[in-house]
Amino acid sequence: MKKWILSSLFILLIAALAACGGSKKESDDKAEGLLSDGKLIVGVTAGEHEEIMEQVKELAAKQDLEIDIKTFSDYPIVNEALSQGDLDLNVFQHEPYLNEQKEDRNYDIVKVGNTITTPMGVYSNKVKDFSELKKGAKLGLPNDPTNGGRALLLFEKAGLIKLKEGVGETPSVKDIEENKNDYEFVELEAAQIPRQLDELGAAAINSNYAIESGLVPTEDSIFIEDKDSPWVNIVAARAENKDDEAIKKFLDVYQSDEIKQFIEDTYKGSVIPGW
Repeated sequence: MKKWILSSLFILLIAALAACGGSKKESDDKAEGLLSDGKLIVGVTAGEHEEIMEQVKELAAKQDLEIDIKTFSDYPIVNEALSQGDLDLNVFQHEPYLNEQKEDRNYDIVKVGNTITTPMGVYSNKVKDFSELKKGAKLGLPNDPTNGGRALLLFEKAGLIKLKEGVGETPSVKDIEENKNDYEFVELEAAQIPRQLDELGAAAINSNYAIESGLVPTEDSIFIEDKDSPWVNIVAARAENKDDEAIKKFLDVYQSDEIKQFIEDTYKGSVIPGW
């Protein structure tokens, strides 16, 4: 009987030690920042973000960091996927857009690093110069507040309109103070604008969607943001993971000389490293 009790106690002790060992392993993994079972799930939009991320994935694999790329066609759902835990990171937006999304949807998402700048341009299938635009011509722009405001600022810089003073980075069409040629402003989903270009006199298009539709921003736009545009794209993560070691490793790979060279060689100024 005593032997049976001693044997039982011994088995329980071994089990307890194993459990402690498992807890230590789990703790060590957490300390090392191994998100998503040792790999990072990164959400991107189609176009240059996806193309660059493929290069990042290849380079990261050589440094024992596995990246699983999830590609989205529209902006709004990418932050939702990150917030819900379906992604570890996303790479597709600039900080003003993230801030607007956080305010509207109460996301606990933060910027963890910079990626690229994709200058917004104005395109047209009907004119080669703004002087050729007819009075009352339709001007397309994104319908989200951040990119819509960015487009209006670009229209102002091009001399098409004048905005009220002090409107900041996100003016709306209600903030147009002067519109001498009575342009009609057509607000559309950013991804849809290239497909609607034949119906518009001109339109402001985000470079990722321009490139995706076969346009070359530096060649096909009739007006484009300066290279010192403040609209740098970012890497975003849930706040709870912002200091994770895997994310730090990801940023080191993304912001490496190899990726910078790939961007410069591939996009010839249409996409610019933002770090």
